Amino acid sequence: MSEVAIKRALLSVSDKSGLVDLGKALAARGVELVSTGGTAKALREAGLDVRDVSDLTGFPEMMDGRVKTLHPMVHGGLLAVRDNPEHAAAMDEHAIGAIDLVVVNLYPFEATVMRGAERDEIIENIDIGGPSMVRSAAKNHQFVTIVTDPADYGTLVAELEASGATTLEFRRKCAAKAFAATAAYDSMISQWFAFADQQQLFPDFLAVNGKAPVELRYGENPHQKAALYTPTGPHGRGIAQAEQLQGKELSYNNYNDADAALELCAEFAGGEPAVVIVKHANPCGVAQAPSLLEAWNEALACDSVSAFGGIVAVNTELDGPTAEAICEIFTEVVIAPSVSEEAKAAFAKKKNLRLLVTGDRPDPRRGGLLVKPITGGLLVQTRDNGAITEADLKVVTQRAPTEQELKDCLFAWTVARHVKSNAIVYAKDGATAGIGAGQMNRRDSSRIAAMKAAEAAEKYGWDQSRTVGSAVASDAFFPFADGLLAAAEAGATAIIQPGGSIRDEEVIAAADEQGLAMVFTGMRHFRH
Repeated sequence: MSEVAIKRALLSVSDKSGLVDLGKALAARGVELVSTGGTAKALREAGLDVRDVSDLTGFPEMMDGRVKTLHPMVHGGLLAVRDNPEHAAAMDEHAIGAIDLVVVNLYPFEATVMRGAERDEIIENIDIGGPSMVRSAAKNHQFVTIVTDPADYGTLVAELEASGATTLEFRRKCAAKAFAATAAYDSMISQWFAFADQQQLFPDFLAVNGKAPVELRYGENPHQKAALYTPTGPHGRGIAQAEQLQGKELSYNNYNDADAALELCAEFAGGEPAVVIVKHANPCGVAQAPSLLEAWNEALACDSVSAFGGIVAVNTELDGPTAEAICEIFTEVVIAPSVSEEAKAAFAKKKNLRLLVTGDRPDPRRGGLLVKPITGGLLVQTRDNGAITEADLKVVTQRAPTEQELKDCLFAWTVARHVKSNAIVYAKDGATAGIGAGQMNRRDSSRIAAMKAAEAAEKYGWDQSRTVGSAVASDAFFPFADGLLAAAEAGATAIIQPGGSIRDEEVIAAADEQGLAMVFTGMRHFRH
């Protein structure tokens, strides 16, 4: 059946935006309006004639509104196959009138959870009748139009203005959207019961839901398709929620890299001004300093070659001088909690540069699950929110680190947890001196980081590489002494690493022979 005329509509909505205008548009076309509770009240207050569902069913709303639409007079009118003689005879026998249009959106379960309501109130905001009507109408979309999103009211009215009926194409789209809405709603409820109510870590059923997709130009490569979804249910704010002040639309790679930059920069929230430069989801320069401009210069000096075309994140308001300095090199994305007017003016000269304002930064110690698809399954793990303090460190060498070495160790360790494994980070005086990422062995990561530091010294005309007198962080233990010896050769004087290798004694002995100070954290931070 291609077109279905709308003669009777049932409206029951929690989100009443656009409701009155829709009701007036339907009434103007002679559509009988049937409604419930607050929806009926809002329509009547607008001067519209509305028939109560209780008048249709012959039963009053009862049990605090829990039972009002769960009735054969409603669902018979929704589910009847209009061109089936047996269905038509049943409708005649029981005086069931057809319902041609259902406009429903569901109780605000998500909003109730998000504002921290008590358990009883959360339970009361689990909609039963609404999803039942939505599913009945969507199943019978051959004859019934189901609208669950106020954004579709305009299209509905346009269809009615054109012919007084809805097209099958529109009803099919609305039915698909309706089932997606109830699926997301039910999965949100199931996850609340599992995670919040029952305190389960890995529930029997794991729902991974997203909404409001933004289609991106392409994925990691031009031949791949990509989109950005935001989660349903309670979730933290991040790059997906950032306000873009200028620049081209973000690409898949921009989102991925910007997320890596923001997550690392969040480690320094509330501290001295910090700058993080990321390339291909790996930090290539990180620094803290008394001013943001100083931090930028120190971070850039670590690896100015990789910084070209990179992502920059800062932990404090972005000022004009720092913005001017950033504009001196090609930068894809800049991320800040806030941006001064002077900085906005500086970036306006770079029309393609994406400028993002995040407001609050994500909590680096927040919980949650990470999901990674593999062929035939999903790998799921808790977020790496483990952290160490100075009190957790165990000195394992004859020489203990100095106060400055200890400070540099902790800084390097903070950065290393955000570098792809095998990760080696040299740091000195609150800035990265060299970063080795993603190598198949730790020795090569040590050498690559030292090589980058040597190149920086040559470029800037320094007397020596900044790895001299630096601290070195390794995201996992040194399985052999060779990685540590490569760091010592580069001039490092202190080492921070998890420990736990069967060759720890050999590595400790090598550190003592080189006069190094070394501390164990007891915690590793692989990032594949």
